[in-house]
Amino acid sequence: MQRWRVPLGFFCAAIFFLLSRPRPSTLAVGGAIALPGLLLRAWATGHLRKNDALATTGPYSYTRNPLYLGSFVMGVGFTVASGRLVLAILFAALFLGIYVPVMRVESATLAKLFGESYQSYLKAVPLFLPRLSPYRDGTENNARFNT
Repeated sequence: MQRWRVPLGFFCAAIFFLLSRPRPSTLAVGGAIALPGLLLRAWATGHLRKNDALATTGPYSYTRNPLYLGSFVMGVGFTVASGRLVLAILFAALFLGIYVPVMRVESATLAKLFGESYQSYLKAVPLFLPRLSPYRDGTENNARFNT
């Protein structure tokens, strides 16, 4: 599934463009929803050192998958902007069918890479929906990586 998520995303984007019936109001509301998702993705990228260090700072201290959460919020915004309920169903099916399994595979990979530190993080930080207070592990991994 991991290999297919980007090509399927482009395919679904084409379907969205073809089937969308946006109105000024849906574009405004959808854009207002999508913008925080874009900002979350930007924030998360600054805290990620893929496969090099366990990211537990910034948005990673609230959810184990802030990039996917940001993508989800953006997708909801695009769906609202489209003005079509059928596209909401397509988006939900795509996200549940691709990203939920990908998050689980990535979790297993991180468990192998980072062992006990990941297990502590996994127990404290939710897979997708954020916790209300930030996770603190008390190690240097919690220092901000980008300066």
